[in-house]
Amino acid sequence: MRHIISILLENESGALSHVAGLFAARGYNIESLTVAPTEDKSLSRMNIVTHGSDEVLEQITKQLNKLVNVVKVVDLSEAAHVERELMLIKVRAAGRDREEMKRMSDIFRGRILDVTDSTYIIELTGTSAKLDSFINALDAGLILETARTGVSGIGRNDRILKV
Repeated sequence: MRHIISILLENESGALSHVAGLFAARGYNIESLTVAPTEDKSLSRMNIVTHGSDEVLEQITKQLNKLVNVVKVVDLSEAAHVERELMLIKVRAAGRDREEMKRMSDIFRGRILDVTDSTYIIELTGTSAKLDSFINALDAGLILETARTGVSGIGRNDRILKV
């Protein structure tokens, strides 16, 4: 099962490596990882996407809570949440492919950020599934390069990750 673990941790050097090291030492895979400071400059928010059973997730959560730099841990997947990912994708856009790339970008509500004689750079935001669908909808030979941010998520309603 896919889980989005949101972690509030002290914004200090080495905090990220402690969390990543915990995953590596126990053989847990990190599918995506995002981290950035919060409105409180002394804290950072980390979002980790991983797969595992409820038992594995419980073990991960317990181990994360033992780390000195970790302030709070929440599994966003347990309740209603909003998640988004950003992708920049460079595609071939010459001749007949040009109009097709524009059409596909419009269908997926993407924005063309850069245009050259032979390429487009398209920006897409949405769930990971939406971005995967866009990639699958394209002819693989037209994709030149992709860059994805990883998932950012936040709980809905009264669920707040705060001290």
